[in-house]
Parts: sequence; structure tokens; C-alpha cells
Amino acid sequence: MTARWRVSGPVVTLLLALLIHVVGMLLIKGFGTTFGVRAMLVLAALLAIASIGQTLVILLGGIDLSIPFVIGFANVAAAQLYGQGVPFAVVLPGVILAAMLVGAFNGALSSILAIHPLIVTLGTGTTLQGAVQLWTKGFPTGGAPAWVQKFVSIGGTIGPVPVPWLIPFTGVLALGVVLLLSRTVYGRRLYALGSNPRAARLALVDPVRMWTVTFALSAGFAALAGILLLGFSGSAYAAVGAPYLFQTIAAVVIGGTALVGGRGGYLGTLAGALCLIELTTVLVGLGLQPPLVQATLGVLIVALVAVYGRESHVRELI
Repeated sequence: MTARWRVSGPVVTLLLALLIHVVGMLLIKGFGTTFGVRAMLVLAALLAIASIGQTLVILLGGIDLSIPFVIGFANVAAAQLYGQGVPFAVVLPGVILAAMLVGAFNGALSSILAIHPLIVTLGTGTTLQGAVQLWTKGFPTGGAPAWVQKFVSIGGTIGPVPVPWLIPFTGVLALGVVLLLSRTVYGRRLYALGSNPRAARLALVDPVRMWTVTFALSAGFAALAGILLLGFSGSAYAAVGAPYLFQTIAAVVIGGTALVGGRGGYLGTLAGALCLIELTTVLVGLGLQPPLVQATLGVLIVALVAVYGRESHVRELI
């Protein structure tokens, strides 16, 4: 695949999202209403935040299957602690920090012991979910403060602008991630390690440190998504992150990031999240049952992987 295609990947994905939106407006009554657009933007923003870490991890050459479990942990832990009277100003950083420690463990263990992160993250994720179930006995309580609910509410506004604060917040996060990847030593080392681990080591890039930091960031952003989902739904639910196992990987792939690492970026993931939410909304609006929706999305992922798999970098590493 040419360099020109890689650069235009996010643009192509955005055009695909626009095409899907036009099709939805033609086929589904009320699809293009202000409320409908706001709802899709909110859902896409939540997915985009949850997908930040998956983007970083895949660029590194790994994969993080603990994301849905960390989302559920953060969702329940924040609700429980706030419901027990702990100030939310303490709950928010505390839960994110606890999640980052789990992520750091995932990255360090995968790198030091050379265990595939798929196994490590799935194991720690299910352990974390079990611990949450034991803590709450299967019945989590509590909720989020009103300002968090307003922050993510579909009906929220910023003065005369008819979108909630979540939308510009996601934009600021996206800008920060893009700058992190393009303008910092961490970003250069991430791409170097994902592209050619052996050459990166010869260039004195510490793989253990990079894997530890990257997986910690992944868990931190997953926890943030879990807390925002608490405000979105109004109540805690340990399995709230289950859909994000597939969706975060799908958003990254649709955005053009190579699953073998070293190629892609977060702008593509952001466009991929929007495209995925648009497509899911259209399929549901057309009356397709959930299994058929999943199958259709799966076909799309396979097609895109086939396209990106033509890149020489991917062919050489598989």
C-alpha cells in the first residue's frame, strides 16, 4: 500500500462515514434529526475515548483485551465509592490510577516474560471482573454526580451550541493524543518499537518501559470511558464495557492502523469510531437483529484488513 493511501486513510474513513449517513437519511425516517446526530456523536465520542489505549497498544504491536473489563471495573468502582460518600474529586483520579496499575502490570508481564498480551490481558481482565462481582455481590449501587451526567447527556448543551461538553472534551483529548504520537519522544519510540522491535532495541529503546507505560495508558483511558458511561447511563453495571471489546479493535482497524503495529494513528481511530457508530445505527434502524449486525460489521472488518494487509510492512511480518 502506498504512503499516499496511509496519509489519506482517516479522510477515506470520514468520507465513508458521510456516505453511510447519507444512506441512513435516505432509508430511515428521522435518521438525520438533530437529536439523532447528537446521539451518534456522543456514542462515537465514548467509543473514541475507549479506543485511545487500544490504538496505542496496537501501534506498539500488541492488543489489549482487558479494556471492557477495566471499563466495567471503573464504572462500578466509581459508583460504589461515590455512593459511600467518597468525594468524586477523589474517586475520579483514584479509580483511574488503580486501573493504570492493572494496565502497567499487563504491559510489564507481557514484555518481561515474552507472553502474548492477548493471554495476559484476557486473564487479568477476567480476574478484575470477578473481583468486582465479589465486591458488589453482583448488585452494584451508587451513581455519578449530576455534573457528570450533564457532561455526557445527549440533551446537554454548551450555551447556544446543541452538544454536550463531552464532544469538545473528546476533541481536546484527540489533539493531545495526536501531539503525543507525532511530537514527543514517546511517540517516536512507540512507532519504532511497533515497526521493528529489534532495530528499536539497538537504538536503546527500552521495550519493558514502553510496554508498561503504554498498557497503563490504555487502562487509564478505558477507566475514564467507564466513568463517563456511568454518567451516561446513570447507574453502575459491571458488564457495561462488553461491547467495547469488539468495537475498540474495529475502530482502530477501520481507521487504518495495522494490527501488526507501527502504522496508523489516532485520527484514523477517531474517524473509525464515528464510522462504526454510523453503520451500527443504520443497520439497527433497518431492523436487523443484533447477530446480523455483528456479522455485517465482521465482514467489513475482514474486508478492511484484506485491504490494509496488502501493505508490504504487514505482509513481511505475518
